Amino acid sequence: MNARNGHRRMSAQGMGCRVGWALLLLAGWLQGRDSVSGAPADWFELEVMDAATGRGVPLISLRTVNQVRLWTDSAGRVAFLEPGMMNRDVFVFVEGDGYEFPKDGFGNAGLQVHPIPGRSRRIKVRRTDIAERLYRVTGEGIYRDSVLTGHAAPLREPLLNGGVTGQDTVIATLYGDRIFWFWGDTDRLSYPLGNFSASGATSALPGRGGLSPATGIHLDYFTGPDGFVAPMCPDFGPGLQWIESVFVLPDDSGRDRLLARVSSQKGLEPAYAWHLAVWNDARHQFEKRITWPLRDGHDSAHPFRATAHGIDYLFLYPDLRVPARWDAVTNLALYEAFTCFTDTGDVDREGSGSPRWQWRAGATRPGPAALHHAGIDPGTRDVETGATVELNRGSVNWNAYRKRWIRIASGEPGQIWYSEALSPTGPWETARRVVSQRAYNLYNPTQHSFFDEDGGRRIYFEGTYTAAFSSAGEKTPRYDYNQLLFRLDLADERLHLPAPRRPPLDPEPVIPRAASGR
Repeated sequence: MNARNGHRRMSAQGMGCRVGWALLLLAGWLQGRDSVSGAPADWFELEVMDAATGRGVPLISLRTVNQVRLWTDSAGRVAFLEPGMMNRDVFVFVEGDGYEFPKDGFGNAGLQVHPIPGRSRRIKVRRTDIAERLYRVTGEGIYRDSVLTGHAAPLREPLLNGGVTGQDTVIATLYGDRIFWFWGDTDRLSYPLGNFSASGATSALPGRGGLSPATGIHLDYFTGPDGFVAPMCPDFGPGLQWIESVFVLPDDSGRDRLLARVSSQKGLEPAYAWHLAVWNDARHQFEKRITWPLRDGHDSAHPFRATAHGIDYLFLYPDLRVPARWDAVTNLALYEAFTCFTDTGDVDREGSGSPRWQWRAGATRPGPAALHHAGIDPGTRDVETGATVELNRGSVNWNAYRKRWIRIASGEPGQIWYSEALSPTGPWETARRVVSQRAYNLYNPTQHSFFDEDGGRRIYFEGTYTAAFSSAGEKTPRYDYNQLLFRLDLADERLHLPAPRRPPLDPEPVIPRAASGR
């Protein structure tokens, strides 16, 4: 009787394993993954590692001679199960932006593997970018291949979180004891059209219940009844709702509130309205507080607080500020832009002919296009080649390790640059390219200063990996239109740029809020 019961228990356990794998495979099919079958022992595992760090490298392509292409997941793994190729010698090309594999005598960057079920092969690549690519933050199948080959993933939701398959442009800030994350247009699994009224999530800080940023980010999405992300800006008007920036200020009662500037869009044309919105802690969404009939274009912002001339400012951009008070952020007349243009659109010049830069209330921020049209050189040079660099969207933060303001910004599509200055308005005289995509785009990058480690020596930034506005001939499965996280070690000698000069305007330094103690 005991033997029969034991046999029944063993059979039940075996059935449980089979049922478990059946459910996993069914979940994979429901999540839109490639058709797969088999338990971990049926797969051949390829693991691509950074030769210097031993860490798995995401977004590396392994391509066979007959053009079967597989991409490493966020742990650097590929689960290989091709019926016609198992137990045979197979050549795979190893390709990936920012990393390289040695070429043979015929110029082929790759190697021969022998796929055997249940076995693995490690491939080491050399990083050529200064920034280290860590993992994909959003989308489906972040650790797909690790799960298929039986490895534990660091995330609670390693395959599909909040129903999200793609997310555009991240904006994040600390609010209370959590990090609040917001994105633009969000793709869903169940239909080609997703959420166009912004999506949101929170996560715990590292050391306070959250993972180390080197490991991952547990995102707790705000979702609707169907499990898909809920709109963060409902009823703001027709079209697209894009959160430009989020920041925290005390209201008239002294209570900290989360605010956002939101643009209402009809496509990529300038906004038809701008809103100042306040977060509703109970409903988990933004509510319109003020609507301004502005036609400004949308431009992602990553605000910071700093003191200048004894005044506590909220810098929405390095060149757009407003006193950090509730009554000020609601009054457009109190916003100041750092510009060299007069109210008539002419360039205000010194007696020497140089542009005269100053803060002007009610002025418009001068973008790269306006400066170029006026014949004004942005003054940034590639520290390697001396060529002019046009720095575009990105973020500026005070860095305690370098004791300078540092800028992470995009250049040409797929390029991310690092620069330093003594003031958040620059001048940004030299820059070093830290990420370079050959064809793909990586836009709207931002540093997450709340992730800084070792007193700012190691910093983390992310950007949107997308084929949009690029020369990419095809879209990368799962990775396209999602967020990639990178790490920079500012002790790297390649990032020791020439000492920046002090700006001629405002000799009193701009003091970051943390350093000012306010």
